[in-house]
Amino acid sequence: MTMKRAILEMGMGNDLHGEDYTKAAERAIKDALHHSSLSFIRTLNIDKNRLFVNVTIGVQKPENVKTKELEKLLPVGVVSINVIKGGLDVPDHKNNDHAVIASAAIEVMLDV
Repeated sequence: MTMKRAILEMGMGNDLHGEDYTKAAERAIKDALHHSSLSFIRTLNIDKNRLFVNVTIGVQKPENVKTKELEKLLPVGVVSINVIKGGLDVPDHKNNDHAVIASAAIEVMLDV
């Protein structure tokens, strides 16, 4: 059998004032999830535990993302989260602050 990607969904999330990279990543994942439906699971009578869910998060400070918290957001399958440098930090120099913007790509893979 071979792993095949069944769906790819993208999302964007931000934390405007808290500089919380995990919160921005969480919002990016939720944004992606709200754009998709895995109705084929029921239609094809596929066990949801057979799915592999690969999540890639892009933020400027990957080391500041708590991946264990993010895993709880994914409702099906075997979850893998990879955090890479990406996204944006938008500075507000006058207020000594910055907005954190995260991007997320969620791939659902199936062994067929």
